[in-house]
Amino acid sequence: MRFVALDVETANADMASICSLGAAVFENGQLVSEWYSLINPEDYFDPLNISIHGICEKDVQGAPTFEEVTDELHRHIGEQIVVTHTHFDRVAIHQAASRYALPSPTCRWLDSSQVARRTWADCARSGYGLSKLCSRIGYTFAHHNALEDAKACGHVLLAAMRDGGLDLESALLRVRRPIDLSFAGPITREGNPDGALAGEVLVFTGALAIPRREAADLAASVGCEVAVGVTRQTTVLVVGDMDVQKLAGHQKSSKHRKAEDLIAAGVAIRIIRETDFRELVMQG
Repeated sequence: MRFVALDVETANADMASICSLGAAVFENGQLVSEWYSLINPEDYFDPLNISIHGICEKDVQGAPTFEEVTDELHRHIGEQIVVTHTHFDRVAIHQAASRYALPSPTCRWLDSSQVARRTWADCARSGYGLSKLCSRIGYTFAHHNALEDAKACGHVLLAAMRDGGLDLESALLRVRRPIDLSFAGPITREGNPDGALAGEVLVFTGALAIPRREAADLAASVGCEVAVGVTRQTTVLVVGDMDVQKLAGHQKSSKHRKAEDLIAAGVAIRIIRETDFRELVMQG
């Protein structure tokens, strides 16, 4: 299990004005390497920002620009999973890359605050700031230093995954789903009568890579009626590529097993993967 935790500080309200950057590489639950650099944002420093992180214009004199550290940044990030605490740092990286007409990183992004909100119920709506979460897990750090914040972000993610029984891949899936799964509610849709798949009755099962409501909207747009459970009227069962739960001791969900029983009884139900469903929608 390997990921890179990343944090930036900015000179002013423009997210592209990165003035420091820190990256911490974690492997198998341990910090294995780190990188920090001051950045010359080629921009002004707002007194408010200075009061937060303590970096001012004279500190970055002679420091490299974002463009000049891009190769080093990509060397640390590569195409790995990159973790930030909230979306701010991710957006800042993209905005800075855009300012210099540079390609954005091709990594997979994961927000540690979103994992924390889904792990600890008492901070689902508030109290999921980096400082409060570090107090929760007993991790001490110097807040608003980019490297210190990056390492803190990594430790928060490790603690949240441990308490939530998640690995990195399941964490990436979990943040796409509602915070409280008990309030997700049944999802049904009427199909577009002019859609290419009009007349199909489709049911989803398992953990999907995209939110269930989004998947239902896609299915309805190409004509499928989306139902909650598998019945004799079901014509298509879409199974998530990665099932995160084993229900009742079985590897297949109850919907999956019921569909197979109905197929054995002569009911015409087609079972497909989520990946194939998405391709089917694109073609439809």
